[in-house]
Amino acid sequence: MGYKTILVHCDASKGMAGRLDAALEMGKRFDAHVVGLHVRRRFEAPMFTDGGFAMDALYQNYEEGVKAEETAAAELFNKAVGRFSTPSTEWRVVDGYLDDALGDEARFADLILVGQADPEAATMATPSDLAESVALSTGRPVLVVPHIGLAKPPGKVVMLCWNGSREAARAASDALPFLKKADKVVLLTIDPKSADDGGEAIPGVEAAEWLARHGVKVTVQRDSAADNDVGDVILSRAADLDIDLIVMGIYGHSRMRELVLGGASRTLLASMTAPLLISH
Repeated sequence: MGYKTILVHCDASKGMAGRLDAALEMGKRFDAHVVGLHVRRRFEAPMFTDGGFAMDALYQNYEEGVKAEETAAAELFNKAVGRFSTPSTEWRVVDGYLDDALGDEARFADLILVGQADPEAATMATPSDLAESVALSTGRPVLVVPHIGLAKPPGKVVMLCWNGSREAARAASDALPFLKKADKVVLLTIDPKSADDGGEAIPGVEAAEWLARHGVKVTVQRDSAADNDVGDVILSRAADLDIDLIVMGIYGHSRMRELVLGGASRTLLASMTAPLLISH
């Protein structure tokens, strides 16, 4: 398995430059075709207007706005392409609602790059649930780039979050192209179940052996959350180990439960400082 088509969401936000650089560098690293996707937002007519003239003015403002956004995004994409010798690139524009349009296009890609929502942005260009929506609706791995940008290309020192679940196994499999090229992979287990509890005899070892057979240089690290949020422990260990890519399966519990009670998935998506590759 390899990444041969990489799709990157291009919205002309301030975080787009770092996202593009990451996608194009990965395109070169994996010899992949990189598709820059811009989604033209739909016209949303207000429920009440003062008449036809007002509606015409609103639609004209909408047209001017989306054209300006598309032009800015295309210019950023073309400039970024000029800085990288990525083998193959493509610029694509579609109309529609962002999560639906991105989800439709993502089904024909091996890896999707989106930005983390910036809570301090005047208008939130990236919906807070975009990454999880795409991962859940497409079955494709989604790499979320922090809104603060990237200090270096992701994938040299990788942390794989492992709890023995279906979601963790799916994420590990989806991330194999990164894991096989990494200088170091830390397989992190937090409060792992022993064989007496229905888990592995030695938690993490069987997963590490499977990865080693793929040529992955892996080290198992076991940790405890105690009274802390598991997501906070993951973020803390990532900082301690200078991790440049975190890999995890999302929503091992029901999505509704995590929305209500929180959980590692939502903690990392909200507070990540390193890129996060998620799968479901």
